[in-house]
Amino acid sequence: RLCPEDSCSTGCNYNYGEYLVDMETYLEATLEHKEQEQERYCQACEECENYDDAVANDADDNNNRKLWNVDCSSCYTQCQNIENMEENGYVDASEYLNCEKVYENDNTGIVYYAGPICANSGSRIKVGLFRDENCNFYDSDAAIDKYLKNGDGYNVKLSYHLLKQTFAADECIASCTKVDENAGDDDDQQQGDVEVAEVCENLYEAAGKCETPHDFTSGIDYSNSEYYEVQASNEEDVCEFISTIQSGHYDEYGEIVVRGGQSYLSADVHTTGGQKFALTFFVIGTVGLAAYAALLHHKITKGANRIDLSRHESGSMA
Repeated sequence: RLCPEDSCSTGCNYNYGEYLVDMETYLEATLEHKEQEQERYCQACEECENYDDAVANDADDNNNRKLWNVDCSSCYTQCQNIENMEENGYVDASEYLNCEKVYENDNTGIVYYAGPICANSGSRIKVGLFRDENCNFYDSDAAIDKYLKNGDGYNVKLSYHLLKQTFAADECIASCTKVDENAGDDDDQQQGDVEVAEVCENLYEAAGKCETPHDFTSGIDYSNSEYYEVQASNEEDVCEFISTIQSGHYDEYGEIVVRGGQSYLSADVHTTGGQKFALTFFVIGTVGLAAYAALLHHKITKGANRIDLSRHESGSMA
């Protein structure tokens, strides 16, 4: 959702927009934004100089000294954990967002690829193991920590420190407006020029939009976009599809949920040995019948030509 207020937990009940975008586009935009935030956070943390002296001198009223929204009492440990993640036996989960091969056993033929997948009924994103290079066939029984290894061959665990910030519950993922940092300090330029944040601009342009039913009037102007006319004409379909998802007609794996019959229709379907044999027999039989039909057609045509020729010759002799 795109909310008109700065609080995404209480200020997004009216005059808002709902949007639909593929996971790859969403993660690409939001992770880049969160990585930049993390970098700025740790850079600001480095400015917390002489922290021990500050605590000793101002113990009564300054134990929680903050600098640029950075808590100097805890930021150093947090940034050190991020910097030393590999040494501590972890790997950032955001590194496995492009369906990457992580395990292959030549003896057993088992191959696993790691990629992102929805979890907790679509409210979270995690990294799972898949059996194909396109990350379409998810293996829910495989424990990913068992198959992830570093360059030295040792098992590593996933760190969701960065990835979990892209789906934080009741929190805004990003502020879509920012003030020009080069604005002056006088009264006329104190607020500066308001700009649209890149993360919101990229997601807004790529997403299917559902705004009219929610009386949303504060959207980003994208009238110059090549997708404008298509997205505007498809708004009703987008709204209907979003409603279908919210109604629980799709599970976290993107499979269609069927009420009253089977629990779901899975796209992860495998043929049995008998089915493969029958399919092969049917294909070979079809090809054989087609060849036989072509042969009969050739013989009939050739015979007809001979009959016409004999009639022509008998007529000439008479």
